[in-house]
Amino acid sequence: MEKTPKALWDDCLRLIKDIVTEQQYRTWFAPIVFEKYDEVNRSLLLQLPSRYVFEYLEQYYVSLLSKVICRCFGTNVKLNYRIVVDKAHKLTVEEEGSEPVNIEQSLGSACVNKSPSVLDAAVPQDLNPQLDVHKTFQSFIEGDSNKLPRTVGLSIAEHPGKSTFNPFFVFGPSGCGKTHLINAIGVKCKEMYPTRRVLYVSARLFQVQFTDATRQNTVNDFIRFYQSIDVLIVDDIQEWATATKTLDTFFHIFDHLFRLGKQIILASDRPPVDLQGVKDRLLTRFSCGLIAELEKPNMQLCIDILHSKCKRDGLVIPEDVIQFIAETANGSVRDLEGVVNSLMAYSIVYNSAVDLRLAERVIKRAVKVDNHPLTVDDILEKVCGHYHVSQQHVFSKSRKRDYVIVRQVSMYLAQKYTKMPASRIGQLIGGRDHSTVIHSCSAVEQRLKVDKSFSAELSSIENSFKIKQ
Repeated sequence: MEKTPKALWDDCLRLIKDIVTEQQYRTWFAPIVFEKYDEVNRSLLLQLPSRYVFEYLEQYYVSLLSKVICRCFGTNVKLNYRIVVDKAHKLTVEEEGSEPVNIEQSLGSACVNKSPSVLDAAVPQDLNPQLDVHKTFQSFIEGDSNKLPRTVGLSIAEHPGKSTFNPFFVFGPSGCGKTHLINAIGVKCKEMYPTRRVLYVSARLFQVQFTDATRQNTVNDFIRFYQSIDVLIVDDIQEWATATKTLDTFFHIFDHLFRLGKQIILASDRPPVDLQGVKDRLLTRFSCGLIAELEKPNMQLCIDILHSKCKRDGLVIPEDVIQFIAETANGSVRDLEGVVNSLMAYSIVYNSAVDLRLAERVIKRAVKVDNHPLTVDDILEKVCGHYHVSQQHVFSKSRKRDYVIVRQVSMYLAQKYTKMPASRIGQLIGGRDHSTVIHSCSAVEQRLKVDKSFSAELSSIENSFKIKQ
């Protein structure tokens, strides 16, 4: 009697169970639910409990799945997944397997009599490093604002885990090239050491994966996976500021990798000392290697970046237009590239020359031009004027409630609009330390959530900034 597709899938599971450990089977394969097999299209649909399980299976066990499915269902079977994204509301999404199950992946006729325990798929596949291969050192133009981080980054790529630059903590404002630099390190390292397990991950994705692992009771497997990395690159770690459990888990991963001499690279929009909500035990580890600041590119570097992009993409842009873009793009690499892309698109669509007139039109649409950037003095003047308090009182040591409110609001708005580090803001507002600034910002944020009149006051002050600008 011919077996049903469900029975064939059960055979697949039995083969897998003989290969992997009991813990691996319970964690990654037991939760899989057979949905259907389309014999006409030769496609198998499996339901997975979360995206994390999907990503893990695709990274580590796609070869094993391919071979057992080939043995039980035959060759050229396409594997698809239905992933549960919201169990409460029964929401799912469908994803295709990264590789179809075909004859090249199968065991072949010679393997029919082999014991399942000798299937070679039990060894995890090569890790996908999740790197952007276009972000390399060749395309990362050197200038005064990035010379140190670039030089150190290249040294780390050539000798990962072997220098005193571990961990390597790079910080700077949005658009200064942090993501490009840390990708370049990973790409270069992978080129020089193909067998090294290099992984780039954003802080947000790491947190999503950890949350899924917690829900599925697979946190130990999650930690073991990250502890197996040779070069771990984490971007935008400031997003973990309030994620206590994520930070605690990363602490254990960090400690394990650091003790084994594995390279850790971290990127943030602020230095470790200004990372709110991060415990001292982790801050000290972030700071024990090298902390390097990436500043916004100056005028000359902006011009060099634009020339490089023109050469790389075969673009012809007049020198006066390049000069104008460099002057008005606020020192953001992303803005520079966005303006050039928009220029070329407008030029092609409207069949017009790339000139200053077109550049001015594009700049207005693509870049927020800030001719009068706010300073801490501007903010103090507006806040003190609104509350009818003198700056002398704000700078004083007085704990009078009216003065404290003005002080806290000024610090909050200074951090929001000037992008200065908390330590610098504190120095400019009465010589306070960074912890006072962090506390003040937190106090204002909490009050904004519950006090509508206070929220209206801040909106009024912020509107006065816009009038000034």
